[in-house]
Amino acid sequence: MTGPDWFDAGLPHVWLPYTQMHTASPPLPATATDGCRIRLSDGRELIDGIASWWTACHGYNHPHIRQAATDQLARMPHVMFGGLVHEPALRLARRLTDLLPGDLERVFFSDSGSVAVEVAMKMAVQYWLNRGQSGRTRLVAFRGGYHGDTLATMAVCDPEEGMHSLFAGVLPQHVITDLPCDAASCAALDHLMETEGQHVAAILVEPLVQGAGGMLFHDPATLRALREIADRHGVLLILDEIFTGFGRTGSLFACQQAGIVPDIITLSKALSGGTVPLAATVARRHVFQAFLSDDPTHALMHGPTFMANPLACACANASLDLFEREPRLEQVAAIGAQMRDELEACRHLPAVRDVRTMGAIGVVELERIRDMNRLKARLVDQGVWVRPFRTIVYLTPAFTIAPKELAHLTQAIRTVLSDPP
Repeated sequence: MTGPDWFDAGLPHVWLPYTQMHTASPPLPATATDGCRIRLSDGRELIDGIASWWTACHGYNHPHIRQAATDQLARMPHVMFGGLVHEPALRLARRLTDLLPGDLERVFFSDSGSVAVEVAMKMAVQYWLNRGQSGRTRLVAFRGGYHGDTLATMAVCDPEEGMHSLFAGVLPQHVITDLPCDAASCAALDHLMETEGQHVAAILVEPLVQGAGGMLFHDPATLRALREIADRHGVLLILDEIFTGFGRTGSLFACQQAGIVPDIITLSKALSGGTVPLAATVARRHVFQAFLSDDPTHALMHGPTFMANPLACACANASLDLFEREPRLEQVAAIGAQMRDELEACRHLPAVRDVRTMGAIGVVELERIRDMNRLKARLVDQGVWVRPFRTIVYLTPAFTIAPKELAHLTQAIRTVLSDPP
C-alpha cells in the first residue's frame, strides 16, 4: 500500500525484525491503537489477535495505565539506578516478590526479555564461581526452546529448529536435549546430568509453553521432573516466563500449576501491560546470598542504563493493579474455552496438523505454509492482525478482548485456512 509521507520517506531507512526485506511485503503503517484494535493510516481497523507479541494483556491504551504513565512522566521519567533508587521500582519489586512463589525475593530489572534471560544465565554461572566452583559454565536447555536474540541467549535456543543456526560456530556450546516429558526422556536427562552435571550451572526452560519455538505445550509434570532432577544433581533451575508470566497460561505464573519454585525466574512481555519496555530477573534467597561478600568481584557486574526506568515501573505497577482489581484469570479461562470451541473446526481443514489451546493461547499448526506473504495478506483482508510463523497460526489476544472480537479472529482463521496457504 502507498502510505503517508512519513511512511514513504522513512521506510527506506529502517531495518525490520525477522524480515527478508528484499522479498517481504511492506509493513502496514499504524497510526493509533485502542482496546484490541490497530488503526492504519488508510482508515482500516484490524482486530489484534496477538497483543503485540503477547504484551498488551489489558488491551491498548488502558486508562489506568495511561494515567500512571502521565503522572510519572510529569514527575520523573527516568533516573539512573546506580546509587539511586525510587518509589516505583521498590514498590514493584516488593509486589512481584509477594506474588511469586517461595523465596523468590531479589529483583534485578532490565529492559528486554533477552537481557533478563542473559542476566539469569550470568547469575547462574557466577553463583558457582562465587562459591569456588569454576567448572560450572554450561546450561542445559531444550529442543524447541527460544530464549532471545542476544549472542548469549541464542546459544540456548533450539539449534536446529530455532532462528539462530546460522551462528552455530560463533556461540558458546551449551547442552541442548529433549524435554523430560515421559519416563524415557526423564531417564535420559538424568543420565546426561550424571555425566555432565559437574559442568552445568543451571537448567533453563520455558514452563508449559515453548513459545517462539513453535507454541509447543507440555504439562506441569514436566516441570516437577525438572525441579527434581535439578535438586538431585545440585544445579539451579531457571524458568523463562517472559511469554507465560502474567496469566497467559491460565495461572498468574506458569510455575504455579506445577507447584514448584525455580531458583531464578525471568519476566517481561506483559510486565508493563505492553506500554514501556521492562523486564525482571528474580532470584531466590540462596542465589542472592552467594553474591554477598567483602570481595568486590563477587558483586553482579551488570547494569543496563535504563534498568528500573521509573516510567516503565509505574506502568508495571498499574498493570498489577489491574490484575488485582479486574477478573483477568477468569477472562483468560473464557478466552480459552471460546478458542477451543471455535478453532476446533480447523482440525479437519486441508494441511492442518494439529489444533491446541492453553489458557489464552490458541494454535493451529499446519503441515506447511507455501506462501507466507499471501497468508498474512489474506488475514489482513479479513480485518485481523495475526502473524503466523514457520507452520504456526496462533492467537494470543488481550485478556480484555470482547467475545465478538475473538469470534471475528477465529472465523478469519477458519476462512483463510479453508483454502490452504
